[in-house]
Amino acid sequence: MQPILCIVGARPNYMKVAPLMRAFAAAGMPAHIVHTGQHYDAEMNDRFFQALAMPAPIANLQVGSATHAVQTAEVMKRFEPVVDERKPSCVLVVGDVNSTIACALVAAKKGVKVAHVEAGLRSGDRTMPEELNRIVTDQLSDFLFTTEPDARANLLREGIAPDAIHFAGNVMIDTLYLMRPHAVAAAATLSTLGVNLPGKDFGLVTLHRPATVDDPALFADMLRALAQVSERLPLVFAVHPRTRGNIDKFGLQSIVAGKQIHFVPPQGYLELLGLQQEARLVLTDSGGIQEETTALGTPCLTLRDNTERPITITQGTNTLAGRNPDEIVKLAVARLTTPFDTSKRPEGWDGQAAPRIAAVLKSKLS
Repeated sequence: MQPILCIVGARPNYMKVAPLMRAFAAAGMPAHIVHTGQHYDAEMNDRFFQALAMPAPIANLQVGSATHAVQTAEVMKRFEPVVDERKPSCVLVVGDVNSTIACALVAAKKGVKVAHVEAGLRSGDRTMPEELNRIVTDQLSDFLFTTEPDARANLLREGIAPDAIHFAGNVMIDTLYLMRPHAVAAAATLSTLGVNLPGKDFGLVTLHRPATVDDPALFADMLRALAQVSERLPLVFAVHPRTRGNIDKFGLQSIVAGKQIHFVPPQGYLELLGLQQEARLVLTDSGGIQEETTALGTPCLTLRDNTERPITITQGTNTLAGRNPDEIVKLAVARLTTPFDTSKRPEGWDGQAAPRIAAVLKSKLS
């Protein structure tokens, strides 16, 4: 059997590919990681690979940041020679980043099978680049592995053959359950960062999507909402470089000055996992964190008007808060003052998604 090439391009991809590499090894299936370098920070990259015990990539394409078109094109140009050299039996892509669609397109044009993990997720918002990446990648894929029942319905509606769709569960949750015992305690992380929260009660914030932080007026509204929430609950804000840069660029420092909002750098996986599981509330625009908080039983407010992960709302701990500051504050207060069911878990989020994917691919590719 020729090897499977597993693509990682951005940090959330690591948590999805790590359990797959273990499952392929256990099944005796050769597999290699190709790192596109779409999002790359040397220190954070090394920390994630070490924490997740991932094998080193056989290639790093080092594409770096650029516009969507340029970045997608660069991944394609640099990935094609890797496919020619390695002659894989399958190219496996995860999620919805530019590396996902770029590598799927190269493989499909060369007649190489494509497997898409997290297929069928839809927000219904085609202004999001990620939504376009999801739709096109699914149309190119031979094996579509879903995390929730709605995803199958989406794919069938878009004309995907039923026998190409396989319900697998959520590989990110495989990683979470495996690594949860090794999570760094929130107190240790905060102490290292110089954040003193005597009461140990805190909320966690992450915001990074361009639709959230690139619009000065909208971003200002989000910060005003956070400032009000911080009057009831101190917030730890793990700030993406893009987000921090826009606070300065748009002159928004005064909104958060003097508030109980503690700005800290992006955290490693084990540190962020500890913060998520100990926070009283998480406020985010991240898809992955919507899933992780559901698995951890931590109440989450998603500061967006839509989500491609509706199961985190219907069977999880997530609430779609929208972008109205008053509504965000209202929902945050409700989560802090009213009992909320945090025991619900979606089907297949059991830590065994990767072995199910490996079993399907071993059967089909053999």
